[in-house]
This record gives sequence, structure tokens and C-alpha cells, in this order.
Amino acid sequence: MTEPVPAGLALSHEHDRSLRVSWRGGELFRYVYRPWDARVESPKPYLHPVRTLSGREVSLYRPHDHVWHKGLSIALSNVGRENFWGGPTYLRDHGGYAQLPNNGSQDHAGFETLSADDAAVLAVQRLDWTSEHGGAVLAERRSLAVTVRPDAGAWRLEVATELRNVGAAGLAIGSPETEGRAGAAYSGLFWRGPRSFSGGTVRTATAEGTDDLNGTAAPWLAFTGRHDADGASSTLVFADHPGNPGHPTPWFVRSGVYAVVCPAPFALRPVDLPAGATLALRYAVVVADGELDAPACERLAAW
Repeated sequence: MTEPVPAGLALSHEHDRSLRVSWRGGELFRYVYRPWDARVESPKPYLHPVRTLSGREVSLYRPHDHVWHKGLSIALSNVGRENFWGGPTYLRDHGGYAQLPNNGSQDHAGFETLSADDAAVLAVQRLDWTSEHGGAVLAERRSLAVTVRPDAGAWRLEVATELRNVGAAGLAIGSPETEGRAGAAYSGLFWRGPRSFSGGTVRTATAEGTDDLNGTAAPWLAFTGRHDADGASSTLVFADHPGNPGHPTPWFVRSGVYAVVCPAPFALRPVDLPAGATLALRYAVVVADGELDAPACERLAAW
């Protein structure tokens, strides 16, 4: 007898390693919550591979140019003097990038919730952000919520994070841009796309372009790229929640050399997080088959 295929969404748990979410038997993503990365890569949970409903892969893992890029992840480049991004840190007083003994890690501390039915999947996770020297920096509560829009050929991931400063002193959370590198506001929810997406199209509600949209502030931003082999297109729509600090967020985006998107709440100035205080951020990522125009992206980005 043939094993039945789930009628909708399904969740499987590889204990102490990863979660896999599928739709009607086809895997949408793997969430690795206990990575095995080298310290210099600032070990962090990540989603890879990420796929469309039709099975096309829209993420890249550990590219040779930036081995700390891992599909879709939450990565902060400048947390005080700590680096939870990976690789060298850009600091004004070092005159640029320097490889320092400050590559922290995001360590899995447990799941509060793991639930799934045909229509929705929810994972609520606790993480400890620890410095390279073992100090406690942040405590995080993270939720990943998945739903599907089969009528639109798309599925949606909502990511919410609550970051609490567990240290004795305040923290300034910034980016290379706040340290003086213009146009380099990467720090936050970060996506690295496939090699074939280089040269892809970037859209907001009011503009279409490529690298020229880097730094644009908008409620949502979409990236359309093409796949090798069959030349088909896929689109990812990233949405900033209206309740986020500084909404609408600036966006860090690259298309020409490689495909990356990052809502950039730490672009204009560092965010001060006093001891004991919590920073809450929420985003949506919609993964769709095909090339979508701005009105279609707007509909999928709606909260």
C-alpha cells in the first residue's frame, strides 16, 4: 500500500538538529536550529534549502564569497562590540573590517511550541546569544509561522523575534553603516539568493530597479530572479510589520553581484537597548512561483 501524502502542511522534527516543513509532500524548507558551523561564521539557526511550492530552490548556503551567509537567517553584525553576523567586523576605530575574537553564537535553548495542521505550522523557540568568550548577551524568543496561498502559488513565513538584553550594561545595536561604511546597513533578517538570481529585479510599490534601490525605505520589497535549467522565475516578497520601530524600514539589497535582501532597522543610527530591555521585530517573507508585478506583491505583503 502506498503511503498517503499529507493533504496540506506538515512538520517533521529531526531531534536536536532541524525542523522540516512540507506542503503536500514537497519540502518548503529545512530550519537548522543546531548548526555545526565554525566559530568564525558566528553559528546561527537558518532556513536552507528554501523552495517554492513547485519545488524550485530560492536560497544559497555558505557561498565561497561569504561563508557566513546561510539561506535565510537572523544575523546582527554589530551588537556593542560583538559580531553575530560572521566573519570580520566593521568598526570605525579599526578603520574598517577586522577579524576579531568576537564572533558570537545563537544557541538553541528549547522550543515552547511545535504545532502543525494542514493549514498552519508554528514553531516558538528560545535562544541564548552568547559571546565568543562565553558571556550572555541576549535572550531571544523567536516564532516562525507558516501558511500557504495555493491560489497565488505562494507560501508565507512570518518571523517574530523578541531580543532581551541580559547583560549588566546597555547595548548599541548597529550595522557597518552606523560605523561609517555607507550603503552597508546589513544587520537583521537576511536572505541570500541563488547564484542564478544575480541581476534579478527589485521592486517596491513605487519603484523597480536593482542595486539602485539599496537604502530605500518601504513597507515591502520584492526580489524576482530566474533559475538555471528551465529559465523560470520566482519572487520573494519581504514585508516590514507596521509596528516595527522606524517603519517603513530602509532595505539593504544587492542584485548585481549576488542576490541579498535585509530589512535594515539599524541603518540610520544604532538602536540603544538598555539592560533588561527587549527589542521586538516582526517580518513576513512570501515565497512565490513566477514573476510578480507590484500589485500582486502588495497583496501578498499585506498584514
